[in-house]
Amino acid sequence: ASASASASSPVPPTIISRESAKREDLSRSERYSAQDWRHNIASLPHSTILREVRNPLIWMSSWAAVVSVVHRYLRRSYPRVADHMTIPGAPHSLLVSAIGLLLVFRTNSAYQRFVEGRKIWEDISSTARDLTRMIKMYEEQIGKEKRIRVQRLLAAFPYLLRHRIKPNLLMRRLKGTNFERNEHSLLLYDDAVMTDYDLELATSAASEESDGKSRRNTRPLYWVDRRTLPWRLLPKQALEACARAQNRPLWVCDRMAKEIQTVPDQPNWTSRERLTTIAMLNKMSHCIGGCERIHQTVVPLNYARHSLRSLTIWLIGLPLALVKDLGLATAPVVWVVAWCLFGVYQIGYSIEDPFQGTLRLSILCDSIRKDVIGDEFFRDTAFIDPEKFYRKEEKEAVAAVAAASASGAAQGGGHTGNQYDTGFLDDEDGEEGEGRSDDE
Repeated sequence: ASASASASSPVPPTIISRESAKREDLSRSERYSAQDWRHNIASLPHSTILREVRNPLIWMSSWAAVVSVVHRYLRRSYPRVADHMTIPGAPHSLLVSAIGLLLVFRTNSAYQRFVEGRKIWEDISSTARDLTRMIKMYEEQIGKEKRIRVQRLLAAFPYLLRHRIKPNLLMRRLKGTNFERNEHSLLLYDDAVMTDYDLELATSAASEESDGKSRRNTRPLYWVDRRTLPWRLLPKQALEACARAQNRPLWVCDRMAKEIQTVPDQPNWTSRERLTTIAMLNKMSHCIGGCERIHQTVVPLNYARHSLRSLTIWLIGLPLALVKDLGLATAPVVWVVAWCLFGVYQIGYSIEDPFQGTLRLSILCDSIRKDVIGDEFFRDTAFIDPEKFYRKEEKEAVAAVAAASASGAAQGGGHTGNQYDTGFLDDEDGEEGEGRSDDE
């Protein structure tokens, strides 16, 4: 009987905490320390940077291999010609400092843009939480329906901003008459932010300034499924209007501001609360401009071109300076040096616009959405009136004391006074008791 009972009893699942979970020999924190050197070396063939700079690496190493083979042949057959083929290493030693400064300045400027982009999205997350708290506290004055509309607009805001500063791969282009529209399709134009180095836009703006004629290019039409994010978050009344807007995240800010502006004055809702809420929306509007500034403005092209040209010329002449001492080992050494320098340059290019993959915007958008509407059921308990909230807890505590007293009297009889009078404990003792019950 005991064996059958043990066999039928369910086996408790094994719980692995996030902190203890491992992926090979690297923790999930994705932060590398000196102890991860073995993993870094083993994962080098799968490096993203190596894959992006493989073309210049192949070219430089091939050039170094040709130089080393030709020098070896000339050294055996024509020693004087081989001596004239090499160059001294002093020029490369003098230029290496300048090359390093060019790469460091570019990488530092790109990293500052990366940090600024992350701060902007931190401001979006914090402002969304503050705004959610504000409208929840004044739900009685704002109205439940209006509060729900503002929350849904606020949850859709980060997704619309992400689609504006990052190419939207979820839209399907409308081609000819092959598209069959149904109740779930939504037609819209691409909400791509304009860049300051677009030649077509610059030509159009210059012609309008010179002859005064406005010229608008034909824009392609796309369609999306309104059941997907962020379209299913938008209120039905605002879905079509938002889709037709040129700057959809800005339209959402304007719509939320109008919703707050139409709340009438009440004893607990005055111009002070209204202006405080609108100030939060203004802060989110400023975040749109900050993201657009980082996305639109690139590192000056003259600086980028000069850095890349200087690095390329320096690496082309490097085999001629090393072949005399290294011989056939020149190609591997040049490959390593080119990998280091081109890798630094490519890292600066990758984080120059952090919204194109360096920052995980999808994770940030989902986090904001969960803070705004995902945890609404449990978060609503924090906005209960304190008198009702603590009165409910007191009733539950009195009922628990009565039940404990009754069970004690039935089991041990008699002694039910001081042992179970927990309702008269000090605040500190009561908090400890509550903490133990919560843990249990």
